[in-house]
Amino acid sequence: MTLLMQEVLGGLVLGSIYSLVAMGLTLVYGVMEIPNFAHGHLYMLGAYITWFLLVSAHFGYWPATLAAAVVLSGIGALLEWVVFRPLRNAPQVHAMIASVGVMLFLEALAQWLWGPDFQRMPTPYGRVLNAGPFTVSEQQLVVIAAAIVCMSLLYLFLKHTPLGMAIEAVAQNRTGARLVGIRTHRISLITFGLSAALASIAASLIAPIHLIFPAMGTMVIMKAFAIIVIGGMGSIPGAIAGGYILALAESIGGAYVSTNYQDVIAFALLALILFLRPSGLFTKGV
Repeated sequence: MTLLMQEVLGGLVLGSIYSLVAMGLTLVYGVMEIPNFAHGHLYMLGAYITWFLLVSAHFGYWPATLAAAVVLSGIGALLEWVVFRPLRNAPQVHAMIASVGVMLFLEALAQWLWGPDFQRMPTPYGRVLNAGPFTVSEQQLVVIAAAIVCMSLLYLFLKHTPLGMAIEAVAQNRTGARLVGIRTHRISLITFGLSAALASIAASLIAPIHLIFPAMGTMVIMKAFAIIVIGGMGSIPGAIAGGYILALAESIGGAYVSTNYQDVIAFALLALILFLRPSGLFTKGV
């Protein structure tokens, strides 16, 4: 039982990160219907910028995290404007190919700027706490708490602000939203920036636990796509639920089967859920 609870804790930490990344990917897909393969590399870039601000610019942990999120939101908005907006009326495969190109460019850029070596991000939350038979680091608690705060703020933003409701309207019916006066190009720009900021925050939270390296976004984006398929394409609640389901399956399966089969277990779960519910757990709707 102790092992199970320890693995559940690990699953909640990883699930918090998966959910934040998948939420950003879901926002872009819901509003623009673009499967953004570069999203994982925006996550990677957020980790590197946070690390750089901590180590070289001597920022505090939270100022560095917030500053990196702001920088990534600008980069995300720039990508929407320069790369994806001109392809708005082109076949969807063009945007997919463009996103793969952005992914390769960002990985090469990170390797050129910071090198191929692994980096460790410092954190002020390095203590390990003992709670009876369980051990938990302060950073793990920070990950879970900060993810819950981000998810709650995103929900309040989408449901209780004019801009958030405009994003929901565009996600539900882009043509209808345009007909009632919503500036859909502006909404796409903001959504892409918000998506990149969420990826950056997720990376800044987990980087003190995991290592930073140029290819770290590749597996994350694969998991994020699996999550939004599990949860339902374009569904924010589905992204959250799918993130935690996938992470718990990986963590518990790795403990009781083998860590060598964690990814196999995760994608077997994806196949099972799609067999039972081909449209995912939730319907589209941010």
